[in-house]
Amino acid sequence: MNILTRISTLLALFLLVTSQLLAQQGSVREGLTFQSSILEKKVNYSIYLPPNYDDTNREYPVLYLLHGYTDNEDGWIQFGQVKKIVDRQHDNIDVSEMVIVMPDAGVSWYINSHDGDTRYEDFFVDEFIPGIDSTYRTRSSKEFRAVAGLSMGGYGTLILALKHHELFTAAAPLSAAVFLDEEIEEMDQETWDGVFQIPFEEGLTGKQRFTDHYRQNSILDIVENGNADSLNTVDYYIDCGDDDFLVKGNMALHSAMIDKEIEHEFRIRDGGHTWDYWRSALPQVLTFVSQSFHR
Repeated sequence: MNILTRISTLLALFLLVTSQLLAQQGSVREGLTFQSSILEKKVNYSIYLPPNYDDTNREYPVLYLLHGYTDNEDGWIQFGQVKKIVDRQHDNIDVSEMVIVMPDAGVSWYINSHDGDTRYEDFFVDEFIPGIDSTYRTRSSKEFRAVAGLSMGGYGTLILALKHHELFTAAAPLSAAVFLDEEIEEMDQETWDGVFQIPFEEGLTGKQRFTDHYRQNSILDIVENGNADSLNTVDYYIDCGDDDFLVKGNMALHSAMIDKEIEHEFRIRDGGHTWDYWRSALPQVLTFVSQSFHR
């Protein structure tokens, strides 16, 4: 075999391997907008589409992946490396190909605000999910829809799954912002006013903070007062680092779910409130929601 033939053979082999690798990669679309009548504005979102999405008519399960406080729709892409992680997981037979939707929620905490000015929960449930289902080839039943997120997005994951259990088959909150009553009551005023003014009202102190609106959106209250049969229609995967400042709230959630006999998986792993931790959690989240899709 002469040198030109060898070069040609190697080039053909390289192109074949490259095409195979590219075929296993999904695509990310950023800078997308959704016009909301409820919020009276455009909401930004990013989306991950699985390999060969544009070449088939197949419908896919969908995972809504929620960002944390002060982040936006690009957080999971830029810092969470979602595309790299999901593409790598395609070799795992336990992981489904899925559409992953990452909306911007600002600092809404994914709920309707106390004064009704920011109805993010209504937007998400009544407009955004139906809009995604009509725009992309998603499998639009509960059995093929999941939600996950980190920190504020972990709180949003729990809010959406617990309050709208008819919409989701699985929920995977990571480092979820779940607070004990004593943590809320003793929280310094600057933090309360800065972090919770939109969802729960600024200026409240101590026990004043436990308004009806707060109780209706407290994860621990929802679990304690909810219908166990209904809550058990969702599969829950709860993960928090042992050095995370939110670990006590997550442990309290675990305990409350045990008392309520709500089936769930609970993980405390080594780590803190960091992107390193959330990136390391994402492969298991993908496996967990895929198992829910498969049943």
